[in-house]
Order: sequence, then C-alpha cells, then structure tokens
Amino acid sequence: MSDNLSFDDIYNETLNSYVEPNDTMNIVSNIMSDIEEATSSSNNKSRKKRCYIERGCEEGHARIWNDYFSNDPIYTNNQFRRRFMMRKELFLRIVNALENHDSYFENDVDGIGRNKISSIQKWTAAIHMIAYGITGDAVDDYVRIAGNTAIQCLKKFNDCVIDVFGGQYLRKPTRDDIERLLQVGENHFPGMLGSIDCMHWRWEKCPTAWQGMFTSVHQGKPTRILEVVASYDLWIWHAYFGIASSNNDINVLDRSPIFDEFLEGRGPNVQFTVNGSQYNMRYYLGDGIYPEWPVFVKTIPRAHMLSEKRQLFAKHQESARKDVERAFGVLKKRFAIVANPSRFWNRSEVGDIIKTCIILHNMIIEDERDENDLSSDFQYDVAQNQEKEPEIINGILPSYYSHREQYFENHH
Repeated sequence: MSDNLSFDDIYNETLNSYVEPNDTMNIVSNIMSDIEEATSSSNNKSRKKRCYIERGCEEGHARIWNDYFSNDPIYTNNQFRRRFMMRKELFLRIVNALENHDSYFENDVDGIGRNKISSIQKWTAAIHMIAYGITGDAVDDYVRIAGNTAIQCLKKFNDCVIDVFGGQYLRKPTRDDIERLLQVGENHFPGMLGSIDCMHWRWEKCPTAWQGMFTSVHQGKPTRILEVVASYDLWIWHAYFGIASSNNDINVLDRSPIFDEFLEGRGPNVQFTVNGSQYNMRYYLGDGIYPEWPVFVKTIPRAHMLSEKRQLFAKHQESARKDVERAFGVLKKRFAIVANPSRFWNRSEVGDIIKTCIILHNMIIEDERDENDLSSDFQYDVAQNQEKEPEIINGILPSYYSHREQYFENHH
C-alpha cells in the first residue's frame, strides 16, 4: 500500500481483498433494506396502552354503606364485630378521628365531578387486610379499589393510627396504671406489673443480603422479634420490635428500653410488702431464659419433684405468666396479618403494622371491657399525672447499660 493513500482508499482496498466488489454492494444494500424495514415496522406498531378497569367505586361505597352503616343495614352489629374485629362504635370513632387528622381520608370528587374513593372504602380495605391477612388485590372485588391503592390505604392507615392514638395506647404505665396493676396482683403476686416474653414474626420479603442475620436455627426462616409486657387483662404495656431472629430473648433484653427510665432513676416508685418485708422494686413474670435479676420472677424448675409449697408457687407463677402468651394468641387471631408472613420488605413499614395492631388491640380491650371486672374502677385514658415529671427514686445511674446486673443486685 502507498503511504499517501487516504483512509477510505485503504478501507476499500482491504475490503475488496476479502469480498468481491459486487458482493460488497449486495451486503450494503441488504443492510440498508433491513434497517428501513425495521424502522417502518416500529412506526406502524401502536403503543401499548395501560389497562383501565372501570371498577365502579361509587357502587362499592354504596354496597358497604348498605351492608353495615345505613339506618337499616343488611348485617347485624354482631356480624360487623366478627368481620371488622371491633364494634361499630369504635370503628366510627377511629374513622372520625383520622378523617380530621389527614385529608387523604376525606371524601372528594375528581376532575369530572365523580366521587373519588370514599373514606369508608379506604378504612374497610385497610381493616380487612389487617384482620384477614390478605393481599391488596383480594379486597378489589368487594371494596372496588385496585390492589396498589389498597396497599397505599393500609400504609396511610398505619401512619395515622400511630400519630393519633399511639401516645395513648402505646404509653408506658403511669402511676395510676401501676396502682391498679398492684391492686389486682395483691392476692397472688404483690408488686408484679405483668408478664414479659417474645414472639417471632416471619419476614417473607426479607432482602437476600439480610437473610443470614434475620434467620435463626430454630425458625429456619427470616423473622423479626417482638418483645411485649402484658397484664392480666391482655393490655400490652410495652412493645419492642425489630431485632433480628438470630438473637434470643437475652439479646433482645439487652437492647430493650423497658428498664431505661427505671435505671436512670426516672419513673414511678413502687412499694409493696410480702411476709412483713417491704420491697421497692417492681418485677415481671418471665420464663426460664431470663437472667436471675430481682426484676424477674421465674418458675421453679422440676417443681413436681420438690415440696408441695414449691409446687404451688410454680403452679401460680406459670398460670399468671400465661397472660403474655394469651396476648400473643389473641393478637394473632384478631389480626391475621401478624399470624401470616409479612409481605412488606421495608423495615419501617413492617414495624408500623405491628404498632397499629397493638394500638387497635388495646383500643378493643378498652372498648369491650367487662363492667364487672376489677379494672372498671380505673380509667385507661391518659392519666392526669402522666404529664408531670416522674419521681426521682435513685438518681441517674451513669453507663447503666453496662451495669444492669450489678445495679439490680445492689438494689434488691
């Protein structure tokens, strides 16, 4: 090749050395025709439109209204209670409170004057998803809203319930609450404020990168741990959720804030007398895994082999400690979304579901409390002295997280 040849000349000379000149023109012609054919066919294709379904939202609202909320509803109050897991009066109380809190649940019209999805439809979709543990698409045929919209309603419902009712129904026991709990336990366990235990909730949508951390040997699937304290009436006073299931109850206790105020010296002072001796430390009933701290009263192992006195103590302790197990059972039966694996992958959204279920659980207990029960003499509403500064019982303990066991031993 000559040094003064241009690039085009070199390219043509090289191409002709491998392909005949006529064949080169045929190849280029075929390529150009293929390009023109592909371009023309893509232009002729119609763009795929998003599928639109006329669900008849107004018909769905009318159906729900006629079934449960009209002056002459089709279904009775007992059937409403069984299907919505709460009495109609409590349901309407929640609806009214949350409508005033967030405009998302207000009734409105769209751009052409038709009614949008009503608040009753949104509440019904959210409650049914929580109560029955079903997907958002499963409520479409009755409520007449899309599955994605139903999931959005559930998330909004959780946020609003936590904002409006969380301060009252997720609160720690006030002095009035403690006084009532101590009065109830005087006959069997003076100074006892409830039972403590943990449960696992399977996390079906756990990200792959986290599955090793959230999978335990006993469960075999990714789960998250919920620690609660429940009293005799199944009211849940303490809830701590989110620890990976690779931990056990002891590891959860190390991170739990249940004793934070107590160890910092803030909180109501508890005094009770047993066999003529006065004690100043509240306690909880627990199973055998909890440490030997004076704030835990556990059963006696192999009590059937010991004296009758020890057998009687073990019998009463195990009977009273079942309150927290009953609370877990009622929570799962009442809200099947907790009994079934969680279908949300976002950690905060999973936690919001647990908080919402506990708030609704406590609201139902308050609403359906037996009038003959001892607790009828007390009110679960926010106590007047809750806003006051708690008593300082022992001052602030520095670095109490690393001195819990020593602190409990010294103040026993």
